[in-house]
Amino acid sequence: MQGGTTRMRWYLVFWLFVLSSVAFLDRVNLSIAAGSIARQYHLTDVQLGWVFSAFLIGYAAFQAPGGWLADRLGSRYVLAVAVLWWGIFTALTVVIPPEIGGAIFALVSIRFLLGAGEAIMFPASNQFISRWIPQKERGKANGWIFAGVGAGSGIAPPLVTYIMTHYGWQRSFEICAVIGVAVGLVWVLMARDAPEQHPLVSSSELALIRSGLPTPARSGSFPWKILKNRDLAAVTLSYFCYGYCAWIFFSWFYTYLARVRGLNLKTSAFYAMLPFLAMAAGCVIGGIVSDSLTRTYGKRLGRCGLASVAILATSAFLLFGSRAQNARVASIVLACGAGALYLAQSSFWSVSADIGGSSSGSVSGIMNSGAQIGGAVTASLTPAIANRFGWTASFAVAAGLCVLGGLAWIMVDPERKAPDAGLAIPVAATPSRQSS
Repeated sequence: MQGGTTRMRWYLVFWLFVLSSVAFLDRVNLSIAAGSIARQYHLTDVQLGWVFSAFLIGYAAFQAPGGWLADRLGSRYVLAVAVLWWGIFTALTVVIPPEIGGAIFALVSIRFLLGAGEAIMFPASNQFISRWIPQKERGKANGWIFAGVGAGSGIAPPLVTYIMTHYGWQRSFEICAVIGVAVGLVWVLMARDAPEQHPLVSSSELALIRSGLPTPARSGSFPWKILKNRDLAAVTLSYFCYGYCAWIFFSWFYTYLARVRGLNLKTSAFYAMLPFLAMAAGCVIGGIVSDSLTRTYGKRLGRCGLASVAILATSAFLLFGSRAQNARVASIVLACGAGALYLAQSSFWSVSADIGGSSSGSVSGIMNSGAQIGGAVTASLTPAIANRFGWTASFAVAAGLCVLGGLAWIMVDPERKAPDAGLAIPVAATPSRQSS
């Protein structure tokens, strides 16, 4: 296309927002239906924790391999296959007979495999960012993509609750599976692995994208040397703390409101939306602010400083919210904590793309493994702490980890490239425009 400047990169960012929303709809639906599933299969809270953790263990284990696949094969088909995988294993959840012996094993296995498939989502998105989005726009782009986390998780409580009350929890999982397959089909039709390959990208948009990218690079085998990079280690440590805190909301917040705060089903569904709506807003605002600060003051303040302050602020919200006497006030304050946490989201992914170069999928996959290990720990540890010391103690542990996660950003220099981040090739070697 040779006409005016197009904005195809932003249409694709929007669809990654949609895919992100569906990914979190498919994972949060379990926490909303947890009570019904526990009754049907006679599960305790600790056993439910195992099911939550199984998803996150599979998710963490396949982050780096998923990122490497995206680096090697591109984001278009890798993401399409991943979304089909989500749909299959979301649907399989409902076919486990209630009378089967070892239902807990079947649930754990299915959620582990669902997590393995969803592990592709964000490393592949970051690989897309590294090829399609100029560096000055990466905060905003990541902010929109990760706003899908809040949007999908926010849609889940009212949608799944409505379907459950009218048609049963099984139908809610079936509908989630169909939605996933549909949006994956749209992605594979719309997307291309590089802007040069897209027939709807104008020459002026292509020039804009190229001017804002580092020197093109070729990625090959898995870049093992990046494991020695101290910036990656610090970011991964912070993301572990981040994931521990975030997954209290994804796995236990709905149960907390209903059981501990005494809210009824519909009221719980309403207040359970608030953290996720705050996450969506926090992602977008954080991405825009990060880009603005980066342009004015550099990446150290725009990426690292913003992330550090946001995560430290989350700690205060968790402490105050968990101690509030009024259930509705507690819900709102804790939701503010979730929003503050997600102000930092785009910084993680922008920095991993910056230091990873052509290996951004692999680098971000390793980083994201930290968050998912943190989530797997909290999914099982949070009810254990709550059973012994109370739910206030569970939130206090998360607040303490937020302090550690915020301080870890002090050690990060986003201007340093990770070792073995890809072999530079001349700009002239960039593939020519193709139509498919």
